[in-house]
Amino acid sequence: MCGIAGWVSFESDLTGRQVVVDAMTETMACRGPDARGTYVREHVALGHRRLAVIDLPGGSQPMVAATGGGQLAIVYSGEAYNYRELRARLRGLGHSFRTDSDTEVVLRGYLEWGEGVVNRLNGMYAFAIWDQQADKLVLVRDRMGIKPLYIYPTPDGLLFGSEPKAILANPLAPAVVDADGLRELFAFTKAPGWALWKGMSELLPGTVMTVDRRGIRQRTYWRLTARAHHDDTERTVTRVRDLLTDIVDRQLVADVPRCVLLSGGLDSSALTGLAARQLARRGERLRTFAVDFVNQEENFVPDEIRDTPDSPFVRDVARSVGSEHRDVVLNPAELSDLSVRRAVIGARDIPLGLGDMDSSLYLLFRAIRERSTVALSGESADEVFGGYRWFHDGTALRAETFPWLAFSSTLTLESRWDIVDPGLRARLDLPAYVADQYATAIAEVDHLPGESDLERRMRTVCHLHLTRFVRQLLDRKDRMSMAVGLEVRVPFCDHRLVEYVYNAPWELKTFDGREKSLLRAAAKHVLPRSVVDRVKSPYPSTQDPGYAANLQQHVKERLADHDSPLFHLLDREWLLRAVEEDSARMAPQVRIGLDRAIDIGTWLDLYSPELQWN
Repeated sequence: MCGIAGWVSFESDLTGRQVVVDAMTETMACRGPDARGTYVREHVALGHRRLAVIDLPGGSQPMVAATGGGQLAIVYSGEAYNYRELRARLRGLGHSFRTDSDTEVVLRGYLEWGEGVVNRLNGMYAFAIWDQQADKLVLVRDRMGIKPLYIYPTPDGLLFGSEPKAILANPLAPAVVDADGLRELFAFTKAPGWALWKGMSELLPGTVMTVDRRGIRQRTYWRLTARAHHDDTERTVTRVRDLLTDIVDRQLVADVPRCVLLSGGLDSSALTGLAARQLARRGERLRTFAVDFVNQEENFVPDEIRDTPDSPFVRDVARSVGSEHRDVVLNPAELSDLSVRRAVIGARDIPLGLGDMDSSLYLLFRAIRERSTVALSGESADEVFGGYRWFHDGTALRAETFPWLAFSSTLTLESRWDIVDPGLRARLDLPAYVADQYATAIAEVDHLPGESDLERRMRTVCHLHLTRFVRQLLDRKDRMSMAVGLEVRVPFCDHRLVEYVYNAPWELKTFDGREKSLLRAAAKHVLPRSVVDRVKSPYPSTQDPGYAANLQQHVKERLADHDSPLFHLLDREWLLRAVEEDSARMAPQVRIGLDRAIDIGTWLDLYSPELQWN
């Protein structure tokens, strides 16, 4: 896990632009606190910040290999979990290795197989290889988009970076946001490639991009495809169990302390149980961490998506596996601390308004980093196995829009945008934007002949989540963890598991009449009964009215500045009403709006973007 950045310019000499390359690289010092390095030649500059996880002394980057016609240089972020098998294969083909790092395996894999190396990798990664002989840059992103990679085309080449801030540090990339950027900011559809900043985009997951003197080209090397599933229930459960066991075993490999993020839900508990068994065989004890809030368990009130607090289930799992467990308990003052908010927005580069769910994740990761460098997390299990409540809600499934936008008895699609300035809201035409995005998204789904209406719909819903919704969660996880130099691995994103379960019929995914039936059956041997029986509960959010009251106070301070650019984006009258509401009885959409206002205000302070939408 690291941060990478770079610049290709075929009409300039970059050897005199070291200061700019250093500035791009240093924006990501938190992603790689252990080392830094650059590789600068006439038409290419590569930068790297390293978080040392495998081969601590030997994995420095940029890493260079000699070829018959010049050099290959790589900057790499992430992990290739099958690097040991690939290294053995390459040695058999005559390659020798100077290090034990997975980076060198990828570099020599490119030397042997060219761009075809991507088809052999299992892991999470984003990397760039400068091929001197071919005079080209090759950019690669993993299949699920676990590791970020942003690009910014220039008249004679390209800028790239693990985060937008790396690109914005180059004078060629001004901090401009236009109407297209703002539409997605408020719509929450996760349009593929969206990066908020004008001229910038994400390299799509499962993509190889080539940059040379002829221009920029890209190809997709992996996508979700529909395939017939022939296994019965028993064989399917066994296959899922075998895959998960192998995945967890691979992802526990590291030369630094590891742990599991434990929420007490099915997903994280399954990983905890499997990891504890694997480590016990090696004579090691697993560490687990959970986030909680002061008095949350005692004062918990069930809501639309959460029936129970996490704490009792966390205790059951930790006791069952015998882990060395720690709860990170947060209070309203910590969650609403403006310095934490600045750290969160500075990490994300984008003001998404997730409030305490971002702040608590950042604070949890910061606490974990004091004792561990690698953590396993349960992201994507709900997308893979069909766990969210809207997967099982007829109204949300019948809606001609993204199910996560349609599922709410208190928050309509239109009410999500009440906080947006009325003039801007009319200019953006958000309902039309969401409708266009939905039409584009469902057109990408392929189906098998003879699928029933239910199967076609559920395949579509699963595809929407695996190509859109989960990417928001993976980006959030990456930014919050890397902001404190913590590597978080996501076993449920292993492409073998994703492909297999995606093609299991919906009746198999719900064979016991519950959500995530396949995961529940595959992992029950490592779970306490309470977790096996627990209903899906998402990432926790504080219910303490003190948090809402703190939000109101922060927004009041913003409102005192009548000339703030915040009110070019948000409805000042809406905010004036919101800060006067009873914090103990505040409606969810009001609290969401206050969080969004503080996020956007903080973002404006940090980035001073030029806003263009007229």
